[in-house]
Amino acid sequence: MKISDVPFAILRLQYRAARLPLQIIEEQLVARLDAESSPRLIYERSLGALDITVGNVLGDQKIAERGAAIADRSEARLLAAELDAQADAEVREAGQNFKARRQSASQQRQNAQAAKEKTVKESRQQAEARKREAAQNAEERAASLGKRADKAATQRTAAVENAKRTENAQIDAMAKTAAKRADAQLKDAHEKRTEAASIRKDADRVAELADVEKEKRQQARAVEEN
Repeated sequence: MKISDVPFAILRLQYRAARLPLQIIEEQLVARLDAESSPRLIYERSLGALDITVGNVLGDQKIAERGAAIADRSEARLLAAELDAQADAEVREAGQNFKARRQSASQQRQNAQAAKEKTVKESRQQAEARKREAAQNAEERAASLGKRADKAATQRTAAVENAKRTENAQIDAMAKTAAKRADAQLKDAHEKRTEAASIRKDADRVAELADVEKEKRQQARAVEEN
């Protein structure tokens, strides 16, 4: 050993002695904390940075490498904790989006069903009223025509019946058109409900992937700690 190396050797011994209490704190107290807790990560990163600085200053590669290993391990745990938090947030967001869309689709389906029932009911009421009015008008016209000659009355009665059938056909067509519009609204609500079910499947897949990724990281950390 060169004479110039003696001061550094003494300083290295002094650092090892000074670091011993920190090592005891790490083994007896910090090691009991959760691997991803903030106090433990801060302590390990600070201790690793201290080892790196002192190792570089004193020219002790072992101390510097030990500090780098501690710092890298702490950084990996911090990254894992952040990834876990991000995965949990994505799962919660996906669940909230699915719940909102499912509620929206259910409400739209109920609204479409109510609108259809209302439209069909109103259309039937209008159709019945027009049929009664048409029948009454036909009877009045038939009564008026009955005062005329039998042949003319017969011809005009036939014309009234034909007009009645035509008007009833038009009324029925209007009712069918209204029912078709209501069916289209109900179909749209069903499609949105199907979309909500698809979103739920996607959310479940995101949750499963997040759980698998979290389990992999936990296994990796267990292997690293062992």
